[in-house]
Amino acid sequence: MAYSIDLRKRVVTFVNNGGSKAEAARRFQISLWCVHDWCTRTSLKPAPMHGRRRKFSWEALQQHVEEYPSMLIKERAVVFGVAATTILNALQQMQIRYKKNATVQRKRL
Repeated sequence: MAYSIDLRKRVVTFVNNGGSKAEAARRFQISLWCVHDWCTRTSLKPAPMHGRRRKFSWEALQQHVEEYPSMLIKERAVVFGVAATTILNALQQMQIRYKKNATVQRKRL
């Protein structure tokens, strides 16, 4: 959760008026890192949060599942160049489920 802009202004004003950064951190009960960061910024607005960059597109994975519904997770991982667990986790988060009883019977060893 981001700190309010009002608090940020008070901390920067305190430091600019001669207070130390360590004293500002103790007085306003924030980390020293925050004080240092706010004093070096040009704007005190919180930085926008972006989702992390994915190794592959979820839209592409969804389309691939629609085109090839019987493909194994291991095979999809090879197509997208990632680990099988990455594909499995993405499918779980996208709430795409596989049937437990496959239509193609596999050989028993």
